[in-house]
Amino acid sequence: MSIQINQLTFEQSLERLESIIESMEAGNTALADLVAKFEEGSTLLKSCQSQLNEAELKIDKLNLKSGEVERFEIPSAAE
Repeated sequence: MSIQINQLTFEQSLERLESIIESMEAGNTALADLVAKFEEGSTLLKSCQSQLNEAELKIDKLNLKSGEVERFEIPSAAE
């Protein structure tokens, strides 16, 4: 990938991650390519989680400034 993962927006990272998952699920990728895709996907997933955590912290700070004390939590995919 020519662009660094840390330069991608959340939406770009998520789109790339979905593309990787689709190509891996297709079942016609060589083992070496699967490993490379898995590695990129893991990095993208960490980047997405980091961006979500940063957004959550910003929202928490805004809530504190406005006098609200309830913590904002991003729902997990399992809910």
